[in-house]
Amino acid sequence: MNRLTDHLIIISFDCLSALDYPIIQDLPHFQKILNHGAYVQHVESIYPSVTYPCHATIVTGNYPKRHGVVNNTLLQPGRLSPDWNWFRDSVKGTTLYDEVKKANMTTAALLWPVTAKANIDYNMPEIFANRPWQNQILVSLMSGTPRYQWDLNKRFGHIRNGLNQPELDDFVLESAVDTIITKQPNLIMVHFTDLDSQRHYHGFSSDEAIAAIHRHDTRLGRILSALKESGIYQDSTVVILGDHSAMDETKALNPNVLLHKQKLITTNSKDKLINWKAYCKSCDGSAYIYVKDRDDSETLEAVKQLVTSLLQDPNSGIESILTGEQAAEKGADGSCAFMLEAQRGYYFLEDFNGDYLKTITPDDVTRDKKYTLATHGYSPEKENYGTILMAAGKGIHHTTLPAIRLIDEGPTFARLLGVSLGNTDGSVIEEILNL
Repeated sequence: MNRLTDHLIIISFDCLSALDYPIIQDLPHFQKILNHGAYVQHVESIYPSVTYPCHATIVTGNYPKRHGVVNNTLLQPGRLSPDWNWFRDSVKGTTLYDEVKKANMTTAALLWPVTAKANIDYNMPEIFANRPWQNQILVSLMSGTPRYQWDLNKRFGHIRNGLNQPELDDFVLESAVDTIITKQPNLIMVHFTDLDSQRHYHGFSSDEAIAAIHRHDTRLGRILSALKESGIYQDSTVVILGDHSAMDETKALNPNVLLHKQKLITTNSKDKLINWKAYCKSCDGSAYIYVKDRDDSETLEAVKQLVTSLLQDPNSGIESILTGEQAAEKGADGSCAFMLEAQRGYYFLEDFNGDYLKTITPDDVTRDKKYTLATHGYSPEKENYGTILMAAGKGIHHTTLPAIRLIDEGPTFARLLGVSLGNTDGSVIEEILNL
């Protein structure tokens, strides 16, 4: 299969929404892409529409039930900070970067989710120290390309302020620019989270979120300049995408409180979880309910009665309920007993003490990072909840499309580099390619 481009630069601006188009169409560097490339007005995300499943979908062309990354975090009931799906072995099947590497091309990834310990030439994975005895720099070095990361940390580490934004994205930008100029990889995937963070903690249309979009335009400009400086601009394709949108919310739901009351979750005298028969695992705007023993018909019936009563209560914050089989039909984790979808303005937490319903204030968000003012994870079928795709450069046809699906992106990126992801849930978007 012939290659349509020599260098593919995939820039993920986490939480970039289709609703952001009126802002980005007037920003100079986004304008360059829009004026000369392809623009998709609405990209349908996946279920649940959270970052790690979305990014695994982007590089596989498959739904979560197939690639195996069904949530950001692992099912670890009782852990205050569950581990995330950081590692490449969380993804079933092949990926874009695997196939590009097999074709003897060079690969790079900067904070791209689910790439820890992946076979990537220049890899700085998104992973954080999640145990008191762990050191952040060592955890990153051990999970990616050590010498590459050590060099970038030595030169640009002073820019970072822990995991805080916008400094983290500024560090990622300098690292990406340096990688483009010095390594000139055939594939580079860069993940920026500034906008997502601002939306979570300040609201969807907040001044802070709009400022982040403007910073992203500046970052895009720096990347375009780096391509020119490295001499590969004419042989490159730049893709800008979002993984999901977001919606404002003011109320948190805690179904585990109700499961606890029904003794399906048990705790000790210090309110620590010691056992569970059923557990609600949050995906923010949606949630899985898992039953530990799927042959436990008594627990299954108790959970079914509980979720049915919630659906019938107009004040419960629950919009819809799926069985595990129905969740799988939507591409989500079919091993759950049920999947809950929150109404607009609501999202899920995993607390099992306190109240089922909590109203969120800005002070709560300042005090505790588990509280947010906007979130995602909702069904991609919700209205005005799409994300966006733009591409320009070698191999791209100047056009506007009304809609594609997130699962279509991976096969399209593979086609640009002359490789294949095999039989995928998504298909190549030929309309944007110069075939």
